[in-house]
Amino acid sequence: MSRTIVKGGTTATGQRVDIAIAGERIAAVAENITPDVGDIIIDASGLMVAPAFVDVHVHLREPGYGYKERIATGTMAAARGGYTTVCSMPNLNPVPDTVENLKVQQDIIDSDAKIEVLPYAAITIGRKGEELVDIASLHDKVAAFSDDGSGVQVDGMMERAMVEATKHDAIIAAHCEVEELLKGGYIHDGEYARQHGHKGICSESEWEQVRRDIEIAERVGCRYHVCHISTKETVELVRQAKARGVKVTCETGPHYLIFTDMDLQEDARWKMNPPLRSAEDRAALIEGIKDGTIDMIATDHAPHSVEEKSRGLKDSAMGIVGLETAFAALNTHLVRKGIITMERLVELMSINPRKVFRIEGGIEEGARADIVLIDTERQWRVDSTKFYSMGKISMFDGRDMVGDIAMTIHRGNIVYDNKTK
Repeated sequence: MSRTIVKGGTTATGQRVDIAIAGERIAAVAENITPDVGDIIIDASGLMVAPAFVDVHVHLREPGYGYKERIATGTMAAARGGYTTVCSMPNLNPVPDTVENLKVQQDIIDSDAKIEVLPYAAITIGRKGEELVDIASLHDKVAAFSDDGSGVQVDGMMERAMVEATKHDAIIAAHCEVEELLKGGYIHDGEYARQHGHKGICSESEWEQVRRDIEIAERVGCRYHVCHISTKETVELVRQAKARGVKVTCETGPHYLIFTDMDLQEDARWKMNPPLRSAEDRAALIEGIKDGTIDMIATDHAPHSVEEKSRGLKDSAMGIVGLETAFAALNTHLVRKGIITMERLVELMSINPRKVFRIEGGIEEGARADIVLIDTERQWRVDSTKFYSMGKISMFDGRDMVGDIAMTIHRGNIVYDNKTK
């Protein structure tokens, strides 16, 4: 069998590396690999080579909402962003709350996905918070369990879910939001809201439910993952819980690390849930990614139609797209400014999500050949009209970036190639 050799790249730590791929696996990793006759060479000189990214929080919208995004378009957007695995959230129709309903989504994944898609199952039937799904029948078919888009409001229901999940060593991944504290809010309850007469979402609506969930997870021993954290209080709750040995992990999004509520404009490109918070919150999140409190960065890629995002801050749908801009935005605003190292960014986008969600891959012999090649110096301007995603609403639209994906390889096959463009 001829091999594919990725030749002359450097790792995030600056080490020169050649990678030989045979079939779907990495056959060898060395400073210099001599090609055999018939081997295919991919010239990676001048490029960084890393294990491809994993996004554990992506909305692919199928089945049920294909006018917003399709599995084919969303996974192509992911490949363009350097991802070879995404975990798809369960706010779908039908909701993946039974084996039969999950199969509707899985059949589309098997047919249309360009990369690996690991679906979530819901925690409760219909994501309504009233009846627990059959975790025993679903746990080996999904990445984790989440009612994303809705917090589980009843304490006893969340405890039952965690008890059942613990029996099967499954992850409960929580969208944390106390609904009675929302009071009609739609952006952060901060200075921008006060200046412009908007209704705010208080930080407590997030961290109060995180505190409850950590208490339950600590008591029952559940693997608990907090989705898209945005507040300084949540960071501190997770930090303290980890210090006590609680099996808690968490993610935040690129936008929470780059922007604050004072960057808002009267434009739904800036509207997502949870909302952009204060400068204090952003500082705490940055400290969290630096000290390891925050395990990973996930985009919460949430495409909507242009019409749904054209009604201003108050009335537009919550959610922005992020798969195609995440690396560039984080490289531009964090790595190049010396806030974190490139090595740490690769940990946050690839290595840690693989560890937590037990997804295979890595730059080592025998690993699945999921690899991203990155031009860390390429300068480009975001143009959402060129997105592979059907979602065209991005706060990064028109902004200049440094660093771009040159090639994405999944199971030994090139799924995105921008090397020569």
